[in-house]
Amino acid sequence: MPLLDLGVAVPAFVVAAVVGVLFFLGYRYYSSYLARKVYALEPAFVTPAHEFNDGNDFVPTNKHVLFGHHFTSVAGAAPIVGPAIAVFWGWGPALTWIVLGTIFAAGVHDFGALAVSVRHKAKSIGTLAGDVINGRARKLFLAIIFFLLTLVNAVFAVVIGNLFVANPGAVIPIVLEIPLAIAIGVYIYRTRSSALLPSIAGVIVLYALILVGNAFPISLDGLAEALGVEQTRNVWVVLLFIYTWVASRIPVWVLLQPRDYINSHQLFIALGVIGLGLIVGMNTIQAPVVNDVPEGSPSFFPFLFITIACGAISGFHSLVSSGTTSKQLDKETDARYVGYMGAVGEGSLATGAVLAATAGVAASQADWEALYPDFATASGGAVGNFVNGVAQFANNLAIPLDLATIFAAVVVISFAATTMDTGVRLQRYVVQEIGELLNIRVLSRNLTVATTIAVVIPLAMALIPGEGEAGYTFGVLWQLFGTTNQLTAGLALSVIAVWITRRGRNPMAALVPLVFLLGMTTWALIVNLLRFIEAEEWVLAPLDALIFVLAVWLIVEAGIALLAARRERPAVVDADGTGGGQESVVARANPDDAMSDRPVGGPDRDDRR
Repeated sequence: MPLLDLGVAVPAFVVAAVVGVLFFLGYRYYSSYLARKVYALEPAFVTPAHEFNDGNDFVPTNKHVLFGHHFTSVAGAAPIVGPAIAVFWGWGPALTWIVLGTIFAAGVHDFGALAVSVRHKAKSIGTLAGDVINGRARKLFLAIIFFLLTLVNAVFAVVIGNLFVANPGAVIPIVLEIPLAIAIGVYIYRTRSSALLPSIAGVIVLYALILVGNAFPISLDGLAEALGVEQTRNVWVVLLFIYTWVASRIPVWVLLQPRDYINSHQLFIALGVIGLGLIVGMNTIQAPVVNDVPEGSPSFFPFLFITIACGAISGFHSLVSSGTTSKQLDKETDARYVGYMGAVGEGSLATGAVLAATAGVAASQADWEALYPDFATASGGAVGNFVNGVAQFANNLAIPLDLATIFAAVVVISFAATTMDTGVRLQRYVVQEIGELLNIRVLSRNLTVATTIAVVIPLAMALIPGEGEAGYTFGVLWQLFGTTNQLTAGLALSVIAVWITRRGRNPMAALVPLVFLLGMTTWALIVNLLRFIEAEEWVLAPLDALIFVLAVWLIVEAGIALLAARRERPAVVDADGTGGGQESVVARANPDDAMSDRPVGGPDRDDRR
């Protein structure tokens, strides 16, 4: 039953239009403030992509192409799953957090992680924690990141495997997108031409392949039976990790960039289908603004803010910003478009997920309540509700429902697969960092060993048997994703806040979301810990307790670092007295910072053997 309803059916396109205007205002004004006064971007700064250009990881890239890579790397299944679950509490709280989180938290976080990394030779946010805060913070970050990436890679493989099983018509378009992207990448690299027209052609071919996939669906049920594998999904999981092992080793321009650019077009197409579909169909939101959830359900505070992570703010984005995107930024001023606009794109996708799960899947409030009777059902049906909702919007545009369903599945799988590609590549970087920290040369210098470890651990986790479609990793361990992810975001924001403070600028843009996020995360960790102990979940309870200890550790380290930064920051102000200080001025006032900001040498070539 609704706890708060408007008494009238709300047209979904009105909600979408309001959110779109707010996102536009956020990018137009707030990101401009961040670029000028907080991060002080300089057009003349020589980015690591130029300084260390190696044709493999460090590649100067057109900002539109890089936006495609960055957005589709961060926009996996999470900005779809989280919002589609969170409407359980009502669409009002879900959209409020998405809008405010995107504009004032994700934009600061994603943009900031990219800007700071570019100023420090494209170092990962984990390494930056050691440089900016202290060595203990680096170890803390590496521990959190390793667990987060392992969980993300394992779960996304499970999600993709389940979608392939449920939508065999999506197999051909998704698989053939790989050679299609490679052909586009090679063409662009050799001809030095624009990526726009080839990638648009690639999208047209991809959607033409949906017709082929619908006519010739591919199932691996027979292969699974022949191999004695109980769940067909697990065959797909193994194949996915074999693919990502190869994909994470080849240069980014061969596959990652062109496929990501194709998939970035899919974002606009999917949002267009959602927008036009709900206008043509005049779909109305059937869920209550605030839902009266059953007794015993997770409470609105704090769990909404860890259920919707990607789509509001997500620590995973800082790993992408500092792990791969910063190595490809052509001009420092492009960071505003790539970083902040990437957050806006993620928020837009999350908004589409909310509308699909409230206006697309149900014709009445009774229909909606049948899909969201309790939190467990809401969680288990989230991906299916999004796919079916988007398919209904597409059907409003006279697209046959079977093709529309495959289209929606292709969108979800494309984003999730791209995130897996980037996630495995990032995990390899983390393994190499751990090897460097522990002085284990075979980990830090041998790409084959590092990549294999980055693949084998999440593969093993994904194959752990569990009840139902979700499996153990998605059905059980995924409960720790939200808190781990937001803890990562908190650590990234603390690095950004200290970095800003040391340069004599106002750190409030980073501090406000930092304090809020750490408050919600620690609250959720305590509630979950008590619940896990009561339910005798002796795998989840110790892991939750460990994450809680890391959260408290983070709060202490961030507090100490911020106090120290305030004492040592240079007294630099702009002519208008705002304290924005251009980087060149601050660098002269603080020679140590100038040395850490300016690239002075290339990375060890042996690291990429």
